[in-house]
Amino acid sequence: MKNVIVLTGAGISAESGLQTFRDSDGLWEQHRVEDVATYEAWKRNPDLVRNFYNERRRQLFSAQPNEGHKQLVRLEDGFNVQIITQNIDDLHERADSRKVLHLHGELKKLCSETDPFYVVTLDDWEQTTEMKDKTGYPLRPFIVWFGEAVPMIEPAIELCRKADILIVIGTSLNVYPAAGLLSYCSAKCKKYLVDTKETALGIPNGFRFFQAVATKGVKQVVDEILAEG
Repeated sequence: MKNVIVLTGAGISAESGLQTFRDSDGLWEQHRVEDVATYEAWKRNPDLVRNFYNERRRQLFSAQPNEGHKQLVRLEDGFNVQIITQNIDDLHERADSRKVLHLHGELKKLCSETDPFYVVTLDDWEQTTEMKDKTGYPLRPFIVWFGEAVPMIEPAIELCRKADILIVIGTSLNVYPAAGLLSYCSAKCKKYLVDTKETALGIPNGFRFFQAVATKGVKQVVDEILAEG
């Protein structure tokens, strides 16, 4: 069974109404990234950071997977499909994708600062100051902030090395280390890119480019892969 690796970015979640990364002006929902998406910001102003992610989480609880997420599930009957997502939402899981690796964390989870294995999943959108770990420290969002290591990058690299087919959806490919994953795919790997525009460096070498929103472009790619078998 062929291995299909799917790398997704903000573009696939945008059509579900989620803004999952900073805008072109450097702001994320009118906040500087440095003020809401760094460990230093968390230590400096935890209330601001907590409220920021509460709002992101509140939006996520009301959002639904779109056709882009759903089309990927069609591949699972005939291929070994692994999603690698830069997004912190759970829309792939709610669309019924079985294998999802989150590079940058998960919005619906909180974790301990002192125990990397202490992770809790929220049943509602609000994180309160009363939510603490076993030692009494406040829980932080389970997010890989700017300047922090990306723990899941090594597993993602190993997956890309085994890819027979790579589908990249809705990402600018200028955020590292995620953008570097493309270099680990073999020359024989068949590669697709779905986005509304070319990346800043153009279309990566060896990629077929589908210029479309995810809800339309992903179906085109999936249809082609299924037809070729």
